Amino acid sequence: MRIIVNGRNIEITDAIKAYTKEKIGKVLNHYDQIQLIEVVLSVIKNPSVSESHTAEVICKMTSGTIKLEEQSETMYAAIDLLADKLLRQVEKHKSKYIKASKNASIRTDGLAEEDSEENVEE
Repeated sequence: MRIIVNGRNIEITDAIKAYTKEKIGKVLNHYDQIQLIEVVLSVIKNPSVSESHTAEVICKMTSGTIKLEEQSETMYAAIDLLADKLLRQVEKHKSKYIKASKNASIRTDGLAEEDSEENVEE
């Protein structure tokens, strides 16, 4: 699993990269089907914009993709908000995926039992 950190209008320092990988990496403890996480950090250099720091993430999993974006006054706050939001979305996706796979196995088991009963009666 890889975490890629890129920047737009900002130079990514080692401290920001380490902080991002630490915060976003916590998602891996909750779902092991994540293949790639790409984080894009950007800054709007217009002084009239109050929430000028933006953090975006694309989380690619075996069963889908999650794209999120957060804005804040500081880059670290934007990363924190993004990490929390990503964690909630991954847990939601995981529960839906597990629920769907359980329902699919119940349906196939039910069909297999009905087919076997029909063969016995003939």
